[in-house]
Amino acid sequence: MSNHFLDTKIEFLKGVGPKRAEMLRKELGIATFGQLLVYYPFRYIDKSKVLSISDINSEEIHIQLIGKIVELKTLGERRGKRLVAILKDETGEIELVWFKGIKWLASSIVIGKEYVAYGKPSRYNNRYNIAHPDLDEVDQSLIANKVTLEAVYPTTEILSRMGLTAKGIHKIQQNLIVQLGNKIQETLPISIIEQLKLIDKERAVVNVHAPENEHLLQKARYRLKFEELFYLQMHLLRQKVIKKDTIKGAVFNRVGDCFNQFYNEKLPFELTGAQKKVLKEIRDDVGYGKHMNRLLQGDVGSGKTIVALMSILIAIDNGYQACLMAPTEILANQHYEGITELLKGLGLNVQLLTGSVKVKKRREIHEQLENGELDILIGTHALIEDKVKFQKLGFVVIDEQHRFGVQQRSKLWRKGSPDSKTGKIVPPHVLVMTATPIPRTLAMTFYGDLDVSVIDELPPGRKEIKTIHRFDSSRLKIFGFMEEEIKKGRQVYIVYPLIKESEKMDYKDLMDGYESIERRFSKPTYQISIVHGQMKAVDKEFEMQRFVKGETQIMVATTVIEVGVNVPNASVMIIESAERFGLSQLHQLRGRVGRGGEQSFCILMTGNKLSADGRLRMDTMVKTNDGFELSEVDLKLRGPGDLQGTQQSGLLNLNIADLVSDAQIVQYARDIALQILEEDTNLVLDKNHRLVSTLKQLLGNKINWSRIS
Repeated sequence: MSNHFLDTKIEFLKGVGPKRAEMLRKELGIATFGQLLVYYPFRYIDKSKVLSISDINSEEIHIQLIGKIVELKTLGERRGKRLVAILKDETGEIELVWFKGIKWLASSIVIGKEYVAYGKPSRYNNRYNIAHPDLDEVDQSLIANKVTLEAVYPTTEILSRMGLTAKGIHKIQQNLIVQLGNKIQETLPISIIEQLKLIDKERAVVNVHAPENEHLLQKARYRLKFEELFYLQMHLLRQKVIKKDTIKGAVFNRVGDCFNQFYNEKLPFELTGAQKKVLKEIRDDVGYGKHMNRLLQGDVGSGKTIVALMSILIAIDNGYQACLMAPTEILANQHYEGITELLKGLGLNVQLLTGSVKVKKRREIHEQLENGELDILIGTHALIEDKVKFQKLGFVVIDEQHRFGVQQRSKLWRKGSPDSKTGKIVPPHVLVMTATPIPRTLAMTFYGDLDVSVIDELPPGRKEIKTIHRFDSSRLKIFGFMEEEIKKGRQVYIVYPLIKESEKMDYKDLMDGYESIERRFSKPTYQISIVHGQMKAVDKEFEMQRFVKGETQIMVATTVIEVGVNVPNASVMIIESAERFGLSQLHQLRGRVGRGGEQSFCILMTGNKLSADGRLRMDTMVKTNDGFELSEVDLKLRGPGDLQGTQQSGLLNLNIADLVSDAQIVQYARDIALQILEEDTNLVLDKNHRLVSTLKQLLGNKINWSRIS
């Protein structure tokens, strides 16, 4: 690119100046011409039609009028102060009203001059008026320039106060566009432009901000979206190739006593075909000295932990230590208890390290880690503290990885031991697990540099959870159903979205719910646990354990139990105000039941009034137990930024592309990037020179296309 022009400071653009420049930098991160050009519109207004004043017959749509201002007056006092202009055409007249910016508008509007007014009409005292219309002199309007689509830009309250409303930003963008003229160089290889019949870069930029027509706007948007996604995929795929070729991992070339004894004597059930397939993929990775970086996706209850444990045993058989990091103490405790139970009699030293572990025990763990006595360390963020040093770390499992940031994961990665010959740190193999199924387009992007494994079948004997949607009016029947299940010896979860009543939201909150359940299920016949995020860890654990041991029949909780509670005897999950939850969270909560052999139920309770999205979420939950199907619907409803934790991957800094609506372009961009790398892995061919220089520039600008580990 012609950097001199694009690197020009924004204050030198007509209509900006030092004060506005400072605010643009603070509010939107825009400091240069180049950064303003990639601040794209979020919608367009069609200004091709002009209506006569007498033809206005609806308040529904925005309209455009042309006429003369025949009167201008300021009315009212203080808060009621307003500027009123009368716009007249051949068919009639209409009031235009402004409540803000009155002084400036009054001095700039000229009586007798012809204007184009654009806005939404409303009816008052049997007459139409338009509040806060856009007003342009006819010779400066889009119509005079034969442009029919006007770009609309997002803005902020602070910028609006400085005159940089959506309209104000449009104005400075137009001031920049007229200065272009061969100042933006091409950024894609000619071969791709020809193959996809793309318009050139500068024409795309011009038409996205000032479209000549609808057809060119679509071509411009496609071109810019493809480029953004192509370079993102190219970067991720190159990282994957470089890692595979240059980063060596420990070689686990033997399957020894630990693995075999566990497989033959301790395995609680026959592995499913999907589990065996994933184990083989992991063994292939770790057996040849390449560094493994693998994502393991599997629905709740699909048996990911057993696969992770068996992989850990391979590491131990080869003389290495392993660790498992979980996002919460509850989940870390559960892993610790489950794994120590499974490994009884194998003579392995397994320890738990969380924030609650006392100093004396901590020192003991640190010592055993460093002298190699400790085989498996399970814990929370405490594992990544600098003082935690392994003698020979070879395998890392990260559970529910979306809860951890990139830096946290890389700290674990650096705890590998030095190679005896080179002295370089040999990074441990990494297995990242998630029970939040990720749609394919997101997996390709967020985990573009990981290999992906999927466990897509449940262990035998698991019955599908029956999901039912009920309105609040059915509450007494639901209480009756709970009682029936408790009499069978089962236990019940009731989950609430809020801890205390919110003034803004009319939802049942935890404390109210707890009191009404206590009234209905009274002691001593029934015992109730309560767990929420504001409790101390020790109190939470006490209440959890009462439920786990079967001392309480009902657990009233917030989503703190979304991960980490495994009670095979719990057969009913009731989710209050279920419309407040996203699909992936509802699915995670549903996965807390159905862990035993009995039929389990998930009951979604909602208010009678549901939005279209809310109804679709409830219907989808009732219809399917497939987490991947749910994740696709969730993605369409909520967008990628709402999927748990995705924002911390740093991959959503896309200026124009959208990973949901542009899924096909993501796939296309990835396919083309793969073709190029297959032919020219190191990107040394002349025809890829432009590609390399663009990629370097994007990375130099620190576009946050971050690594996973």
